[in-house]
Amino acid sequence: MQLRYGFRLYPNGSQRSALARAFGCARVVFNDALRVRENARAAGLPFVASGELSKQLTASKKTPERAWLGEVSSVILQQSLRDLDTAYRNFFDGLKGKRPRMGAPRFKSRKDNRQSIRFTANAGWKVTPGGKLRLPKVGDVRVKWSRMLPSTPSTVTVLKDAAGRYFASFVVETDPSEVLPETTPEVGIDLGLSHFVILSDGTKIDSPRFLRRAEKKLKKAQQSLSRKAKGSSNRGKARLVVARAHAQVADARREFHHQLSTKLIRENQAIAVEDLAVKGLARTKLAKSVHDAGWSQFVTMLEYKAARYGRTFVKISRFEPTSQVCSQCGVKDGPKPLHVRTWECEACGAVLDRDINAAVNVAKAAGLAVTACGARVRPGLVPAQRDETGTHPKTRRSTARQAGIALL
Repeated sequence: MQLRYGFRLYPNGSQRSALARAFGCARVVFNDALRVRENARAAGLPFVASGELSKQLTASKKTPERAWLGEVSSVILQQSLRDLDTAYRNFFDGLKGKRPRMGAPRFKSRKDNRQSIRFTANAGWKVTPGGKLRLPKVGDVRVKWSRMLPSTPSTVTVLKDAAGRYFASFVVETDPSEVLPETTPEVGIDLGLSHFVILSDGTKIDSPRFLRRAEKKLKKAQQSLSRKAKGSSNRGKARLVVARAHAQVADARREFHHQLSTKLIRENQAIAVEDLAVKGLARTKLAKSVHDAGWSQFVTMLEYKAARYGRTFVKISRFEPTSQVCSQCGVKDGPKPLHVRTWECEACGAVLDRDINAAVNVAKAAGLAVTACGARVRPGLVPAQRDETGTHPKTRRSTARQAGIALL
């Protein structure tokens, strides 16, 4: 399978200028090609093929108006045309129902939060013996290598985010030697807001709420930005402060998701989750908390790590009534409001934790071999035995919490 590895880049002044020039040239080529296709569509002409766009690009580089396109590598200009083809393909596949519907390709702006260029193998890029990344017409860029690449990369994408940071993203092929040894546990996962993950074995891991914890800092930075005059240098500096604050929140959330997903994949042979309608939940009053949790990113990590390490990953339908069915006897007790966290089954009398019961039902719906013992909070009311009657000494309340990964 193909994996993507990202590393931080630290270009110097001249290299940042060269990268800015490359970003701009790739953006202009993309917009020119998009304008040609949009003009053909408005005129009722056939769809302009990629080969024709490539010929027009070669011709435009010989004109005085576009002669500066020759200052950058020709590979990134051709890859910009490939990106446009991919955008159109995704748009048409969405209309045909082959993938989730998405909007038509739009023109890029130099003010976009994310700028990127891509180099393929024939561009001549390489990693130098000194550990730097040599990019054509850019130079040898210093890289912060956090780990070794498992194989020779096929492409490298240079990114610049809203916080002004540069990254190199490598696409590599991995071999099946990374498959983990088989283990026994199989768990179902229920995702929530107060507890981020609830496992069918009764384990609960609290939600870190990175955005909520950083709201005071973000509010102060945003207020400072709003007081700066538009177009001024101070406003640009304040915008970077806001972007870096949001980047810290996103990085902490991503690190939490990586640690937790890796832990679950290593400890369990099979994992089942529910296919949540995140877009629909993001339109409710819980939108900020839903975005702060980042369920989609976490589920995506579980899915690709399960495929990489030889684990089983199952995603059940979002219409499965996991919160309405008793995991002890299987009787459907009907929907319940969100404030009801525990409920008693009218059929068997079991008092169930809403989240753990849902996690057990997720595992059962996926066909995993799990038991429902973790779903019971306390047994139903039964007569006490004779040797159990009477008073008991007061026990000290336990302060131990469920085991989970450390918060960042």
